[in-house]
Amino acid sequence: MKKILITGITGYIGGSIAQKLLERNYEVTGLVRNEAHLQELESSGIRTIIGNIHNEDLIKAAVADVDAVIHNADSADDAYAVDNFIKALEGSHKTFIFTSGSAIFGGKEDGKRSDFVYTEDFPLTPRLEMASRVLINNYVLQSVKKSIRSIVIVPTMVYGEGLGIKKDSIQIPALINFSRKKGHGVYFGEGENVWSNLHIEDLADLYVLALEKAKEGSMYYAENGSSSLKNIAEIISKKYHLEPAISLSVQDAVDNFGPAGGYFGFASSSICSADKARTELGWKPIYTSIENYI
Repeated sequence: MKKILITGITGYIGGSIAQKLLERNYEVTGLVRNEAHLQELESSGIRTIIGNIHNEDLIKAAVADVDAVIHNADSADDAYAVDNFIKALEGSHKTFIFTSGSAIFGGKEDGKRSDFVYTEDFPLTPRLEMASRVLINNYVLQSVKKSIRSIVIVPTMVYGEGLGIKKDSIQIPALINFSRKKGHGVYFGEGENVWSNLHIEDLADLYVLALEKAKEGSMYYAENGSSSLKNIAEIISKKYHLEPAISLSVQDAVDNFGPAGGYFGFASSSICSADKARTELGWKPIYTSIENYI
C-alpha cells in the first residue's frame, strides 16, 4: 500500500499529512481544484489531478490508480463527496480515511464549562446542528460492509505550523485576528468552555499510523491536552501586547464567525480522550502545550 490520494492537499491538515507520507516514501497524489499550486506541489514530489470532489467520473478514475484515499477537503459536512468516494471504492478492499471534526461533542454551552470527556465507546447523541456530521461518520464506518477499509479520524483544536502550503490552522488564527481588531484578547460568555487540542505534526503522524495499522471500521479521537477559551484569550492579550482579555456575547461570536463557528467553534466545549489511538496504534504525540504556539 504505497500509492495514496489526498483531497485538501493544499490545506492545513492535508498538506501536513502529505509531507509525512513523502518522508516515508509513499507515492502521494493530490486532488486539487485549480492550477494555482500545481508547480509547488509537483516540485515537492506530489502528483496532481485537477478536479473536484463532486465529479463522480473523476473520483472513480482517481481512486482506481491508488491504494488508499485520505479525504480532508471540506469533508466533515459534505455527504455528497463522501458518497462519491464510497461508491467509487466499493468492493475494492482499499483504505478510506475520513476527516471529521470534534464540534460533534459540543453542547452549545454558550461559554459555560463542561467537564465530560468523550471516548469512542460513548454513544453520541449530538445536537441537531451537528447530527448530520455524526451520520456521515457512521456512514463511512458502515462502508466496511461494502469491502472498504474505512477509518474515521476526529481532530480537535489543531495548532502549530503546517508542513504543506497552508501554514495556519483555523480557530486560533481567527481568534487572534479578531482579538487584534478589538484591541483585547476575546472570549465569549464566561469563556470557561474547554477544547481538547493537538499539534499539527502529531495529528499528521496519527494519520500515517492509522493508514498503516488501524483495523477497518475504526474511529480515533485526536488530542494531547486541553485549554479553556478564556485562557487562550488571556495568552493572546499578553503575546500580542493587547489590553486585558474581555468577554463578548455569544451573539458577537455568531455575527463574526457564523453560527457553527460562533456556537460550536468558540462557545462550546469539546473534550475527548485519544487513549484508543495511543493504545491501538502506538501513537505517541510529543507536543503538549497549545500556549507555546499561539
